[in-house]
Parts: sequence; C-alpha cells; structure tokens
Amino acid sequence: MQFIRSFIFSVSMIIATVLVSLVLLLCAPLPFRLRSRVGRTYAAYIIGTLKALCGVDYQVKGRENIPAGAAIIFSKHQSTWETYALQLLFPAQVWVLKRELMWVPFFGWGMAMLKPISIDRSSGRKAIKQIIKQGKERLDAGIWVTIFPEGTRIAPGTYKRWGMGGAILAEESNYPIVPVAHNAGEFWGRREFVKRPGTIQVVIGPVIEPRGRKAAEISAEVENWMRTTMAEISNVEKNNMNAPAKTE
Repeated sequence: MQFIRSFIFSVSMIIATVLVSLVLLLCAPLPFRLRSRVGRTYAAYIIGTLKALCGVDYQVKGRENIPAGAAIIFSKHQSTWETYALQLLFPAQVWVLKRELMWVPFFGWGMAMLKPISIDRSSGRKAIKQIIKQGKERLDAGIWVTIFPEGTRIAPGTYKRWGMGGAILAEESNYPIVPVAHNAGEFWGRREFVKRPGTIQVVIGPVIEPRGRKAAEISAEVENWMRTTMAEISNVEKNNMNAPAKTE
C-alpha cells in the first residue's frame, strides 16, 4: 500500500513540477518576490500532498530563532524534502546548487527563474568567488541564501566534510547564519522510492553571528551544533548508539 501511495505522490509531483516550471517561465518578466511566491505555493503543494498520501508530517522547534532580516541558512541535506520545506519555514530565498541541475528539463528551467547561485563545484576558487559575489547581492537585496554545506544528500547517520563556501560568504558579508537540522532522510530517503510515514523533526538553531570571526571558526561552530542536534533528533543515530557492541 505504501508503494502505491508513493507512486501516486511521485506522479503528482512530476506533473506539478512541469506545470509550475511553465508558469515560472511565463512569470519571467515579474519581480523575483512574485516568482518566489509561485515557488512557495508549489512547495506547499508538495509538502501537503506528501502528508496526505504518504503520511509524512513534520514538526518544528526553534521558530523564534528566525531573525527579522536576511540571513544565510546552513541546512542538513538528507533528502529532497528540505528543498521544499525550507521555502515554507523561511522568507524568500535562493539556493547555492550545482549548475548541472539547471540542465534538467522543466525542473532546471523553473529553478533558473528563482535566481539560484549555480556553481561548478569542480572550479574551486572560482566557485567560492561566485558564492561571495552573488550571495552578497542577494542578501543586500533582502533575499535569504540557503546553503547545504555537505554539498549533496547524505544518508542518515553519516557525515561528509563540509565545504567552506557558506562560511566564507558569512565572513565576507557579516550576515548571520541560521542553522537547520532535520531527519527527513529517515522518511524520504535519497534514491529511495517508497516514503515512510512518520513525523520529521526540524530544529532551527540560534543565530550565529560571523562578525569579526574567520570562516574556519564559523564553520566549526555550525558543524558542532549540527552534529550535537542530529544526535538528539536522529532515530538512526540513536539506534547506532544503543546497538550492542560487536564481539570477535
């Protein structure tokens, strides 16, 4: 039954993606914030349909930590789910993402209308400079910037070395960081078709101020918070900790 529910959800998501992408292309002449509202409506549809069909809900802790002005979101990246949910939790935003996503039919075309910072991850310093330049432009315009420091989706209970682009942007721009932890990968896993019913836990952490600090220090503080918080909300990590030790 869950397979059938997941199938219906996937079909509805594909249809919605195609339709919304075409709408966004038609909205190209309109201001960014209006286009962003279209994206937000699409995200609300996906999150709502996921709950209705597959039984995947979410609850949020720490909404009071969201600042009034623009900020940089550092989010855990386990699933496709957070790319939709963050649009509902925070004001108008853009994402730092790999440029290959722009080549995906319909999805990439629609995404291009939402002013992403699309980078070539193999270009090293050039990508960092692009994040700083375009990130500052977006932030100065009052638009939030969302960054996934791990760079790609990571399976629950695992970790990957963080990229420094987001921390360098914070150091150079002095805009605050809002860390976000969640365990969405336990319900909508990467490369997993069937969605598991349950409630995703989302934690929005206290604002981290970068002023007067180096990127390495900033990144270390956010990563330490992320690991500590994930250990508290991740069922996978809790199970790993409680598992009996292996004997020879």
